[in-house]
Amino acid sequence: MRILFMGTPDIAAESLRALLDAGHEVCAVFTRRDKPVGRKQILTAPPVKQLAQQHGIPVYQPRTLRDGSSDELIRSLAPDVIVVVAYGCILPPQLLHVARYGCINLHVSLLPKYRGSAPVQWAVLNGDTQTGVSIIQLDEGLDTGDVLLVEPVDIDPEETSGQLFDRVSAVGAKTLVTALEKLQAGQLTPTPQREDLATQAPPLDKEMAQFTFAQDAAHIHNWVRGMNPWPVAWFLQDGKRIKVLECRLAENPQHAAPGTVLALKPLTVAAAGGAVQLLTVTPEGGKPMPGTAWAAGRRLKAGDSL
Repeated sequence: MRILFMGTPDIAAESLRALLDAGHEVCAVFTRRDKPVGRKQILTAPPVKQLAQQHGIPVYQPRTLRDGSSDELIRSLAPDVIVVVAYGCILPPQLLHVARYGCINLHVSLLPKYRGSAPVQWAVLNGDTQTGVSIIQLDEGLDTGDVLLVEPVDIDPEETSGQLFDRVSAVGAKTLVTALEKLQAGQLTPTPQREDLATQAPPLDKEMAQFTFAQDAAHIHNWVRGMNPWPVAWFLQDGKRIKVLECRLAENPQHAAPGTVLALKPLTVAAAGGAVQLLTVTPEGGKPMPGTAWAAGRRLKAGDSL
């Protein structure tokens, strides 16, 4: 198929690579503008642009599509379908039906669950045991279009959102290729989403990453997994933020008060309904280290309170 591809980050680049490997003709790529990256703020092209340039595909980076300035160009490209994967710009109504097969979108959740920008993270934060990918027909809403194809993905109980995202991205790329084959063959049946089952997946921020040991141990465990790699879960100790990169659930047989240090090797802290082992932490202004090493540096002992 002749595809106009719209996407920006790594997950979009993985999908674009899968489409190229499957032999599709990508006539052009639309992506967001280059941005300064790193401490030196070096202007860097998004992953999709880098991949497109490697394959000699024309790249366009309009600030917005809403003003209609790209409409004539998109029509002139005459794509069979417009594929959208984490583009970062909203497609206006006049572009939804330019292509023969319209616009299809890859979303990394089992829609209508987790509409929005952080579906993988919220699946982990909420302790879900399964997520997946959905290929939908874009409409004027946010992730509200008819579902064309879904592929479930199980979530490992120790998996971080970053690890899960990598797996889901790979599944999504393969599912996208399959969806295009079925779309061209007329083998897909659009299924409207049930609005009564819709939930949201809003973006994360550093403040919501905080937890306390008064919260349920399972909640803390999910929070640490879901906030990794960004913004990273943290708790306050003596006015300082202590980030937790990795933890495990543990037991609290003595029913010690939340925040009580139960053991040092590994550093185990009581929480509501159990306890958590703080395996890897990052003290404010410091570098990642084993929780046991951090506890030793602070001369903590069993019975102390965090």
